[in-house]
Amino acid sequence: MAVAKETQPDSYLIAEDGAGGVTLQLQNRLDVSNASEMIKQLNRLLRQKVSASLKVDLAGVTYLDDFGALVLVELKNLTLKNGGRFELKNVSDRIQGTLSLIDFDSFSGTTAIKKIRSSDLLTRLGDGTVKVAADLKYLISFIGSVCLAMLYALIHPRSLRKEDTLLNMQKIGVDAVPIVGLICFLLGLILAFMSSIQLRQFGADIYVASLVSLALVRELGPVMTAIIVAGRSGSAFAAEIGCMKVSEEVDALYTMGFEPALFLVVPKVLAALIVVPLLTLFADLFGLLGSLAVGVFLLKLSPNAYMDQSIRFLSMTDLYWSFFKSGVFALLITWIGCLRGFQVKGGAASVGQASTSAVVSSLFLIIMTDSIFAVIRVYWG
Repeated sequence: MAVAKETQPDSYLIAEDGAGGVTLQLQNRLDVSNASEMIKQLNRLLRQKVSASLKVDLAGVTYLDDFGALVLVELKNLTLKNGGRFELKNVSDRIQGTLSLIDFDSFSGTTAIKKIRSSDLLTRLGDGTVKVAADLKYLISFIGSVCLAMLYALIHPRSLRKEDTLLNMQKIGVDAVPIVGLICFLLGLILAFMSSIQLRQFGADIYVASLVSLALVRELGPVMTAIIVAGRSGSAFAAEIGCMKVSEEVDALYTMGFEPALFLVVPKVLAALIVVPLLTLFADLFGLLGSLAVGVFLLKLSPNAYMDQSIRFLSMTDLYWSFFKSGVFALLITWIGCLRGFQVKGGAASVGQASTSAVVSSLFLIIMTDSIFAVIRVYWG
């Protein structure tokens, strides 16, 4: 047996036999401190040698950790990939224990990376259609379960979780008053300021009050309130129920005999139905105060004249219509938020996706429903 030139005498020796095989004698420690450099050097050396077999002698190895075991894995894969035979010699019990931890014998060197075929347009269309159909099926089932739970709560009032309902009323309504008031105050101020620029050209400053009041009460008040509630509470509903799904608390409710829709959804729906219309009323008032500031300080109108003009063009029908739309928006927000929460599968990433989807879906449904209501209002009244 001819011994080749030693490139790193303190770590390994490479020897070639007459049958075209190579024997690699490893020495000293083979661990995290030298594993990376060993892999680089041995790969470079062995690629230059076309051998029928590789024998690795571990008699001189004093210590082997999991990083050192990866060196042996790399050597084995390289040898088998080139069609050669791989063999370990003089393996101590301690080294064998380390190799068994990574299941060394399972590495065959023949694992091929499968190329993922990109799906064509027809496949993606079919996959999207199947997902939409499954989502629609679950949506209908969820609506049915919530309706049955609401009916059961009305027939059996004691089954309603009153503490949770009051807590949700506080979270949805009371805690949202500051942000709703601020945003709608600024919205009313902006509307009054922008409309005054045009109406002052015709000497119709006084009509700024009626324009802003109608816009706020009929459209912008309910819509802005619903958007804020969707961003605050709709996402919170989805995240709360989604976390319960991930931690299997919803499954535990089923196991204990509780109906999740009655236990989790009904208190949120009732709380939103009660407080969102009241929150809309506050939004209208703050919006009118913002427009009043413009009317008094910019248009030099008296507060009495401005408020009289604002109220004169409003009717109770407008107020009832605003409350009705707010109730519908509240149902949509709680329904889609809880639905996305129950659809969570997987881990934390799915919870985040559900929260985002709840907000986006709520905003879309709010705008779409409001546009339908606007058309109905035009032809109805």
